[in-house]
Amino acid sequence: MPAAFPSPSIASPDGGEGRAADAEPPIGLSIDVVHEAGEWGSLPALTETIGGAAAALAAELGLAASEACVALSCDADVAKLNAAYRGKPAPTNVLSFPAGASAHADTAQARFLGDVVLAAETVQREAAPLGLPLDHHVRHLVVHGLLHLLGFDHETDEEAQAMEALEVRILSRLGIANPYAAAEAPARREHVEFSKS
Repeated sequence: MPAAFPSPSIASPDGGEGRAADAEPPIGLSIDVVHEAGEWGSLPALTETIGGAAAALAAELGLAASEACVALSCDADVAKLNAAYRGKPAPTNVLSFPAGASAHADTAQARFLGDVVLAAETVQREAAPLGLPLDHHVRHLVVHGLLHLLGFDHETDEEAQAMEALEVRILSRLGIANPYAAAEAPARREHVEFSKS
């Protein structure tokens, strides 16, 4: 039976709880982490890793009172999703399924952004050749997936450059070096797959 991790509530560093009703909503992004399949036990403090990535994204974008789900899955299940929604019958590292309105929507309203799905075997297989600690790679993929939920994309060179620059800024908040620094331009956009369902 799949295990469910506790859902961390990510709030602003200024302790946004306890504000008056007429005050601005706290900066934050609540993440539900659900273990659907795959071996994820090799990554200590996984919920904190994912929550930290979400908190850095929320702080960078001034995101308020939002929610998302990160599903931890396996290559076989992600391959089925990738085939069904993207026509690519192979596993990929991350898929994003936006809940609806995105495209840099009003961040002042509480809303569910959507789901991000990670494939255990692919994520783990990619980290070593890229020279990345596994937790850094997971944080990058979570940030990348969450940005897709918010309407960011990398279909054109301009979109890719803007999205990558934002990812780099968010990851720097976590003390993670630019994951694109050593990659060649064409390979960068193929590095992270996603769904636009």
